[in-house]
Amino acid sequence: MAGFKSDFMRIVHERGMVHQCSDAARLDELLSSGIRTAYIGFDCTADSLHVGHLLQIMLLRWWQKSGHKPIALMGGGTTKVGDPSGRDETRQLLTVEQINANMESIKRSFSNYLAFGSGPTDAIMVNNADWLDTLLYIPLLRDIGRHFSVNRMLTMDSVKLRLERDQPLTFLEFNYMILQSYDFVELFRRHNCIVQMGGSDQWGNIVMGADLGRRVASAELFALTSPLLATASGAKMGKTAAGAVWLSPDRLSPYDFWQYWRNTEDADVGRFLKLFTDLPLDEVARLEALQGQEINEAKKILATEVTRLAHGAEAAERAAETARRTFEEGTRTESLPTVDMPRARLAAGIAAFDLFHEAGLAASRNEARKLIKGGGGRLNDASLASDTMLIGERDLDGSGTLKLSAGRKRHVLVRAV
Repeated sequence: MAGFKSDFMRIVHERGMVHQCSDAARLDELLSSGIRTAYIGFDCTADSLHVGHLLQIMLLRWWQKSGHKPIALMGGGTTKVGDPSGRDETRQLLTVEQINANMESIKRSFSNYLAFGSGPTDAIMVNNADWLDTLLYIPLLRDIGRHFSVNRMLTMDSVKLRLERDQPLTFLEFNYMILQSYDFVELFRRHNCIVQMGGSDQWGNIVMGADLGRRVASAELFALTSPLLATASGAKMGKTAAGAVWLSPDRLSPYDFWQYWRNTEDADVGRFLKLFTDLPLDEVARLEALQGQEINEAKKILATEVTRLAHGAEAAERAAETARRTFEEGTRTESLPTVDMPRARLAAGIAAFDLFHEAGLAASRNEARKLIKGGGGRLNDASLASDTMLIGERDLDGSGTLKLSAGRKRHVLVRAV
């Protein structure tokens, strides 16, 4: 984009990845004159990140590809408090063991996006429990708490929206923005980190951290946020009928992940190619201009490129080939997601709506009933007579599997074990 000297600022603005930035001209100047460090924090509330985190990960990826050092901050400490941003209710508190297990699982999601190591632009992963767990309450209040105005804290969306909706906000959660701000200061002191990035709902917390750094460490710190995303039809990114679109293959198969992106709305294809892939912008423009049936080719490229980053080239190509064989040739393929089912249960027969729910093709049994009654559920590529019909051993093929389909694009193999 015209006006920016640094690769990072030019690229992320051209790709529509920036919502707000504090003193963009000064940050651009610093990024043009040496290697700089930025971070994004990820709390460990689940054992996988999901598509809602993907834009943040791509910001770190472009930061590194532009010649700078990214930090992925794991919230081993802040997860014990719970971020109230964007929530109407208090988060369930996790045990330390749950948090640590989630953190280890989440780490694997980053390996395909960032290059980790000890070099000047290599990514590092840091756990904020390293400093938050050792804080003493009275010194924290005296040294850090005195820089926070409660009046200002009450104007922040993470607090204000909860109070406006008359939803409870615990004193524990009220402390979250103080701890997030303190993270920024610690990362500046430990790693000379000058930029915190995050979603636009984090703007207030990030600015508070930059202000704290100025007050306690005379640090020049910057905030940069990405837009909160919705699809062209207004749906929240990363949600499907079956639940969240997870980045971990243990939570969601690469094939189902590929299918999520293949099902992108026509109006979103160009935007998602810019945000979630490394494809050059001239290639994005060419794909975005495709019309009619040709736009489906752009969707396949989008799905394959995003899956390649999340799961590797081999998994992406396998998912694309599975889809091609399933939809274009109409064949059954063993690369489809597979659910194991005890043979004894199949021998007794399982109601169709129960099996569709258990196989992950519907988020609830009621949703499975609606799917089948509406003609969207199929068994071995044949329509189902009713949502209560029993599916069992007689439906297995020679390899001991049967195929369930939800619409034309979502399929699962059920294997008798």
